[in-house]
Amino acid sequence: MIVVVVLVGFGVLAVFGGLHWYLWRRLVRDTTAPRTAPRRIGTSVLVAGPLLLVGASLGDAAGLPFPLVRVIAWPGYLWGALVVYLLLALLVGEALRPLLLLWFARETDTDASPSTRVHTESASEPQTSVAGEHAVPEAAQSITATSKPISRRIFVSRAVAGTAALTAATTVGAGAYGVLNGPQVKRLTVPLAELPRSAHGFRIAVVSDVHLGPILGRGFAERVVRTINDTQPDLIAVVGDLVDGSVDDLRPAVEPLGRLRARHGAYFVTGNHEYFSGAEEWIEHVQDLGLRLLANDRTELPGFDLAGVNDVQGERLGQGPDFGKALGDRDPARTAVLLAHQPIQIHDAVAHGVDLQLSGHTHGGQLWPGNLVAALANPTVAGLERYGDTQLYVTRGAGAWGPPVRVGAPSDITVVELAAARA
Repeated sequence: MIVVVVLVGFGVLAVFGGLHWYLWRRLVRDTTAPRTAPRRIGTSVLVAGPLLLVGASLGDAAGLPFPLVRVIAWPGYLWGALVVYLLLALLVGEALRPLLLLWFARETDTDASPSTRVHTESASEPQTSVAGEHAVPEAAQSITATSKPISRRIFVSRAVAGTAALTAATTVGAGAYGVLNGPQVKRLTVPLAELPRSAHGFRIAVVSDVHLGPILGRGFAERVVRTINDTQPDLIAVVGDLVDGSVDDLRPAVEPLGRLRARHGAYFVTGNHEYFSGAEEWIEHVQDLGLRLLANDRTELPGFDLAGVNDVQGERLGQGPDFGKALGDRDPARTAVLLAHQPIQIHDAVAHGVDLQLSGHTHGGQLWPGNLVAALANPTVAGLERYGDTQLYVTRGAGAWGPPVRVGAPSDITVVELAAARA
């Protein structure tokens, strides 16, 4: 087993290093001359970025002080998001590169002038004018007219690298702004066949995946609480992954959650990240904040039963989901709404006659095209779908895990309004 873990570790490091070598090659080596300031700066960034990312990812497990982890986390995780979109943009550039070179070759074959003739050597080779060689196209003449001529290949490499860097930085910047600006409120009406008229219009504010930790802290928690309270829900459902860190480190960050207000209170079920962060302490602390724990349990509300099960990650501690305990002896004539962090728990919900399951966990993919990966592991990535007689709603979540960035999966707090079919 240890040998397998070591081999997997080496494999991950090899891929991680290989991807960064590719970035260095395309962004630095192909665009700069040796022993120049731009190459030194570019190389330094391509070395520091991955080191900060590793430090941010492993800092807590390595026992680094929480204030230091917070300092490392911002640049480290942002670098992780930037790498994703640099790679995607450069891959598009790989397809365009030969076309650009071919186009430039045709342009210079017909329009080259003696004053703009340049080499086709790489940036690492001396660049001296040689009669009869092709010049850069007219679009690049303004660049070369006031500086030493550059080769067609270097010009294309710089154009591709610059476009990729600008695209990635813009994408990550916009995605970070969306997260830090706070989740938007979505409203959804869900008809339930057996819901009595007395419960028609009952509103549940569903919030998941807040991920308070080294990046999203007290200020973000206050924004989430204010957004939820402004919707004036009848009930608040916190469906897991509230935190990334220990109670001692995050006590000030979660304190605003004690100000959540709803007519029938706020309920909480564990997510997988609670079990990575000291679940037993968090289970106790969220109750001190006024949230009501549903740990394989249920409560009767006017018109329906509200049940909650532990996350599947709790199985390693003997605290996994127990649908029989939560739902086994209930009155089947009553509507059942289930809080379960992961969408994959829907199949047990169907077997136990649940009418509506509310989940999170997926973040909607968080970073496109992560939604395609999330779809491989989850029956529903985001939104409302039906499985047999059970409906499943999956929120994209309020925060973000790792990079405080979302692309193609905006954060949300969803107000689910229950509707009686016979109202």
